[in-house]
Amino acid sequence: MTAVSRQEPDRVPIDIGGGTSTTLVVEAYDNLKKHLGIKAGETQTLSKQYRSARLDDVVLQRLSSDCYPLRARSPLNWTPPPSEEDTFIDIWGVKWRKIWYRDFAFYWEIAESPLADADVDDIERHAWPHPRDPGYVAGLKDDARALFEETEYAIEASCGFYSFFETAYALRGYEQLFMDFIQKPEFVTALFEKLLEINLAGTERFLAEAGQYIHVFRTADDLASQNGLLISPDMYRKFMKPVQQTYFDFVKSHTDASILYHSDGNVVPLLDDLIEIGADAINPVQPSALGDLDEIKTTFGDRITFWGAIDTHRVLPYGSEEDVRAEVRRRIRELAPGGGYVLSSVHSILVDVPPRNVLAMADAATEYGVYPLD
Repeated sequence: MTAVSRQEPDRVPIDIGGGTSTTLVVEAYDNLKKHLGIKAGETQTLSKQYRSARLDDVVLQRLSSDCYPLRARSPLNWTPPPSEEDTFIDIWGVKWRKIWYRDFAFYWEIAESPLADADVDDIERHAWPHPRDPGYVAGLKDDARALFEETEYAIEASCGFYSFFETAYALRGYEQLFMDFIQKPEFVTALFEKLLEINLAGTERFLAEAGQYIHVFRTADDLASQNGLLISPDMYRKFMKPVQQTYFDFVKSHTDASILYHSDGNVVPLLDDLIEIGADAINPVQPSALGDLDEIKTTFGDRITFWGAIDTHRVLPYGSEEDVRAEVRRRIRELAPGGGYVLSSVHSILVDVPPRNVLAMADAATEYGVYPLD
């Protein structure tokens, strides 16, 4: 929490396994457990869609991770509707299909968007999730209290109800939503207002149970690609920023936790906006998209914490162990002076990353991340 407050702690904190964008995918984690000789049971996940692994305590300790995930549970009064083989339908009514990218590894990708042909009047008629379902918080308070009182982890919480842009394009379809910003702005406004209503209700229930125990509240909406923003700054400020402002204000009124905001890609043109509405930390700090991290640290480092930055594009999958160690040294040198840096991989570690490189990242972080930095 010292680092998130942009002061120098005793060492650079490490997040490997604290959330869906700072862990390993299932196959990569299975490889790591095998490499470590750990005979744990079937790998549990933090997210079905993104297949992000929930790390076992013994692995978190081996990786010197400082963060522990706290997630909302499954709804009690909802059952996934039937769908064909290798598909499933989520709580929003979006259908996902299994897509194999290796003969032993796959993703879930959006197959059908239930509001693809909808108009404004159809929004209220949609079968929306019930964010106050008691299943989401069953046992949550006891688990959060135990983590807070009995461990030294920073509790990284996610309530499941926080997204606007990503949920909107899952419901509407990528192409149609992008056209709506120009052709049907009233539809976008109505959809975001409905998502705000649902997200506030789910977040209120979650924070009522766990808000006093958590250190970091994770929220996310991918606003950028590798090359730049997905929508213009003007479009963001017109449609997205107002609902995010309301949501962030609500979170901060219900917990003292810092807000960790996740957006892939080159989100630099919106960092001032995100800081203004209350983001305390930004993840995943993607060097292959952002460019000069020294300059970004100089420009924004006194106002926001950087969370991530260890390259998953080239270095972790294809580099040697020494390449990984050099990457860790470089990112600590760029981002850690004065505090304000939590070291993690840029998004989930995929199956093409050798286990030895995961260990090299963690070990180098503990070796080179000691303050005062040399």
